[in-house]
Amino acid sequence: MTVSARTIALIVAAGRGVRAGGRGPKQYRPLAGRAVLARTAEAFLDHAGIDGVRVVIHRDDDDLYEAALAPLRKHPKLMPPVHGGVERQDSVRLGLQSLAGAPPTLVLIHDAARPFVDAGTIGRVIEALARTPGAIAALPVHDTLKRAAGDGRRIDGTVERSGLWRAQTPQGFHFEAILKAHEAAAGRALTDDAAVAEAAGLDVALVPGAPDNMKITQAEDFGMAEILLTRRRSMFEFRTGQGFDVHQFEPGDAVILCGVAIPHAGKLKGHSDADAAMHALTDAVLGAISEGDIGDHFPPTDPKWRGAPSRIFLEKAMALVRDRGGDVVHCDITIICEAPKIKPHRTAMRAALAEIMGVSVERVSVKATTTEELGFTGRREGLAAMATATVRLPAPAE
Repeated sequence: MTVSARTIALIVAAGRGVRAGGRGPKQYRPLAGRAVLARTAEAFLDHAGIDGVRVVIHRDDDDLYEAALAPLRKHPKLMPPVHGGVERQDSVRLGLQSLAGAPPTLVLIHDAARPFVDAGTIGRVIEALARTPGAIAALPVHDTLKRAAGDGRRIDGTVERSGLWRAQTPQGFHFEAILKAHEAAAGRALTDDAAVAEAAGLDVALVPGAPDNMKITQAEDFGMAEILLTRRRSMFEFRTGQGFDVHQFEPGDAVILCGVAIPHAGKLKGHSDADAAMHALTDAVLGAISEGDIGDHFPPTDPKWRGAPSRIFLEKAMALVRDRGGDVVHCDITIICEAPKIKPHRTAMRAALAEIMGVSVERVSVKATTTEELGFTGRREGLAAMATATVRLPAPAE
């Protein structure tokens, strides 16, 4: 088993959330202007180790779901939702069964009401599944624990906290094993998916979670969540990089731009696949983190890169960003040419870049312009592309 196995995130959002107060289920309530569920889903959609995201919703919440996830609906990783059951355990089982037609190798099960799950926690759970059939994010218990008497008002004893952990989500498993475990546990009341796995005799590992990975349960938790969002914003810095690339035409029948083949009376000349737009974007990402340019990482004199797909270059730049704990907030590409026409292919180009970068398609902009038949692009001798990328990085310690 390797961590490159196909991995699906199953987000459980079928509950009613009555303890959180307010109107409607808590997962659809706004948190700093965005639905809780949208924030949760985006954390997994933006993670390079996740290949697809499916949300399990209440059968009465179709309209709420569509409104909450409207900005993400075109994301290539977002799968159609499925309806859940009466209890959370029923919803997870139904969600797992919905994946059985094209089963993934691994599945991560996560609560919709935990919108602050970070990439590191997701990654640690996935990595642990290379060695064990199950793994959960959790935190060791540091507080002294007291057992209450029957009336709930008096202490009946102190609980030994040694070896105790607070379970969080995501909880990850080998898909076939957890599906069988959930089907065998139908009708039993078990507290989480790890308990279902334990009942089936599966080993479940503990990996470090994160204190910020809170679950919104009570009404006052929304206030704490707003404070956490404000604090998080102050812990990051934003950098912008720019890139520019030019390639001339040579005999051929299609050009590659943003990973999409566009029919044309020529192709772009270059050492790799000559995807000028993706080259410009790669340089923009590298520039934002002060990592030089494509030539520094992939020298054009190296025959290894002859004819190579440019997604390799962009994936490398994204890996360098994530190694620093950052992510790409937005990128904007302008292609400069008289032909081919770019507009009919923009949707496919944005989707291709979003998939390569592991971000939502709303974070990717592609547009085109001409030089009014002036210069080498006006003479249709080639085309140019320029790009900017905004990267969010952890703020350095003062």
